[in-house]
Amino acid sequence: MAEPEVFRPYDPSVFERGPAVRQKKDIPDGLWMRCPTCEGTLYRKSVAENQDVCPDCDHHFRLGGRRRVEQLVDADSFEELFSDIAPTDPLEFSWLGQRYGDRLKKEQAKTLCTEAVLTGVAYIRGRRVALGVMDGDFLMGSMGSVVGEKICLIVEEASRQGLPFIMACMSGGARMHEGALSVMQMAKTSAALARYDQAGGLYIALLADPTTGGVTASFAMLGDVIVAEPGAMIAFAGPRVIANTIRAELPEGFQRAEFLLEKGFVDLVVHRHELRSELVKIIDYCTP
Repeated sequence: MAEPEVFRPYDPSVFERGPAVRQKKDIPDGLWMRCPTCEGTLYRKSVAENQDVCPDCDHHFRLGGRRRVEQLVDADSFEELFSDIAPTDPLEFSWLGQRYGDRLKKEQAKTLCTEAVLTGVAYIRGRRVALGVMDGDFLMGSMGSVVGEKICLIVEEASRQGLPFIMACMSGGARMHEGALSVMQMAKTSAALARYDQAGGLYIALLADPTTGGVTASFAMLGDVIVAEPGAMIAFAGPRVIANTIRAELPEGFQRAEFLLEKGFVDLVVHRHELRSELVKIIDYCTP
């Protein structure tokens, strides 16, 4: 005969406790990143310690302006010049309901830079240089009137002090928001570099990914020595535009640094780990 069911009073704690579940540890956002070349999952801190280069496939990640300066020059040696020159909105340009002046304020807050180029003097392994570094995080490093002005001023400063000039280029080209005022900077910067060359100055152009448009068509390709980072895209028009224009299949690696080295458009392709050493070798070899 079955035993009678025993009545048990309601115990809410049984339901509050619920089944034993292993709690997941909180993992902060931003610890991991994906390499666009090998598609590996990378620990962000390890990549940063490797000079923002993928430890698996050597993909060179893009750098912001201040990060580039930090990697390139001797510690605490960068003296920024002309940082007080800021852009305006001469054409009162707007698109998609956004004013250019408002966009500039957002870019300045995001990058802590007044414009898409940092200029100043610094030391690289004890050699004093004048330096320009484009910031791709600021409107894709596009060249507006202030970018051109700051480059001309630092070139003149290099001539005045008798310093070699290094220009780290990373740009989406001329800035459409300033119209012809932006395009004028191509001739303006080229003329400044011509005067610097006549004065006997050494100009080293460092081309990072991407270097395109009006920047490529002007000061980026005027270096006495042109150095590129591995895999950098260096072009005037993009490959899709060219392919659609000429209706032809483009060669493998078209417009990449290694392809341009093979064709004689750049002089050296240098891994980021060796960049400081190679720049010093060039300076020592080319200057008295």
